[in-house]
Amino acid sequence: MTGQRLSYAYAVVRSPGAETQAQLAGLRGVAGTPVTLVGSGALAAAVSEVPGEDFSESALKSRLEDLDWLESTARAHHLVIETLAARMTVLPLRLATVYLDGSRVEQMLNERQEAFADLLDRFDAHLEWGVKVYAEVPLASEPATPSAAAGSAADPAPGRAYLRTRRQHRQAHEDTRRAAEEAVRRTEERARGLAVERARHRPQQGTLADARGENLANDAYLVPRHLAAEFRERMLHAADDLPGVRVEVTGPWAPYSFATPAEGARER
Repeated sequence: MTGQRLSYAYAVVRSPGAETQAQLAGLRGVAGTPVTLVGSGALAAAVSEVPGEDFSESALKSRLEDLDWLESTARAHHLVIETLAARMTVLPLRLATVYLDGSRVEQMLNERQEAFADLLDRFDAHLEWGVKVYAEVPLASEPATPSAAAGSAADPAPGRAYLRTRRQHRQAHEDTRRAAEEAVRRTEERARGLAVERARHRPQQGTLADARGENLANDAYLVPRHLAAEFRERMLHAADDLPGVRVEVTGPWAPYSFATPAEGARER
């Protein structure tokens, strides 16, 4: 597919006026490519022309396993969506949504005019906020084994000391986890009356996890713009009297967690 250009789609928006289009003139997206708007009816899609050798379906199978490439592409994708979101309501499309050309993008918009328009109406004047709850149990060094401690004159019962330390560490972990579960309950309670929707994501583990604690909740909330400051304040103080618990609030973002993107579109 050398030399072929494909249409990479970032988001769907309502067809903007000439002034907004002029403001986006210098915007660049993935692979440093210019961002343009492809319109159909009352809607438009933000797109870039990207090289087929990097974004064809076959190329993406290997590209998406390249973490450096994936991070760079995700950052550029996010930048375009957030730039648009600062000026208009957006319906984000998933990373690496690629069409054969602009006419296929127009066809996609035509086929889903009503569904996209409904989503854009739903997202008007709303923002997404992320709320994560962590149990931060101090990482104690592994206590010495009874045999290793047997020669210590300071403790005539090294075996009991070992077991006591293990029990204390286990109890501290259980206490902090219970406190974090209470913080999760509080965030859910405090979101009522402010957030209009919640999306639950899987708690982060492995390489995505925060090394400082165990992630018990990883939620996204759709919040009216005029209630955003109050929502953030409520979340930040949900764990004020709960030692060992941290609540992390991120945003505001475009409504990534609440969008229903177009069906898989690679090379369509």
